[in-house]
Amino acid sequence: MPTRLSLKDASLALAVTLVWGTNFVVIRLGLDVLPALLFACLRFLFVLLPACLFIPRPRVPWRFLVLYGGSLGLIQFGLLFIAMKGMISPGLASLVVQMQVFFTVGIAMWRQSEKVAPHQLAAFALALAGMAVIAVHNGHGATIAGLALVLGAGLGWAISNQAAREASRAARAAGRDLNMLALVVWSSLFAVPPLAALSLLLEGPAAILHGLSHAGIGTWAVVAWQSVGNTMFGYGVWAILLARYPAATVSPLSLLVPVFGFAASAAWLGEPLPLWKIGATLLIMAGLAINLLWRPRRAAVTGEAC
Repeated sequence: MPTRLSLKDASLALAVTLVWGTNFVVIRLGLDVLPALLFACLRFLFVLLPACLFIPRPRVPWRFLVLYGGSLGLIQFGLLFIAMKGMISPGLASLVVQMQVFFTVGIAMWRQSEKVAPHQLAAFALALAGMAVIAVHNGHGATIAGLALVLGAGLGWAISNQAAREASRAARAAGRDLNMLALVVWSSLFAVPPLAALSLLLEGPAAILHGLSHAGIGTWAVVAWQSVGNTMFGYGVWAILLARYPAATVSPLSLLVPVFGFAASAAWLGEPLPLWKIGATLLIMAGLAINLLWRPRRAAVTGEAC
């Protein structure tokens, strides 16, 4: 595998991180009209339809589709949308959800018996310090409930990462490659029903009808962007890049997501950037950077990590 991105692929990666970062502002605009769970349900409904009519179901066990769809749709975006309905600002949400990196590491340790390295402990400590700064400023751009919900969303993202990894391994064991776009599309079959049921139960028919009746062309454009731009384009291109290059080459680019998230939120929504928020961002980003970019020295003779 090449270790350096080509100009074309670097441009694609930059486009994905730009879409993912600015998407938090787009979510906020959609939530001004639609109830949170209904919005999440529509997002995955339009990922599923009509794409499932043209993209064959990935030939992996159904349990991977259930786990991926449930964790990505119900946990990650269900919790994220609820939190962003007044409990956390778009910029902070784009930052806090990146804690999924550490949840991903923890799940890999559990499922694959991976061991935590000292630099990962240091990285996690820095990120926790950043979370503490945000928690201390409860009510200033984020509430404790909003912080907890977005951390839960990050956990859902991490579970979906592991589900995709194990589905890919199962596909390779059967002598074929996993089509990640097909996984995203068909797993939405298991995100839409629970989101719809919870929307009816928790938000109620009146709120659903009110949201749908007040949704104009701008709102439907936001829903379409969630489905096509953020989910199908973003996840599809990211999976292609991970197939072409080592994860260590591609993954650090996700550090740009909060940068675009804060910039878009400040420019479009006027989200303030006080010193405490900048400090929390630097702590969390430093932790993420250490976790993603640290490369242990190799012993000259044995070739083993020192």
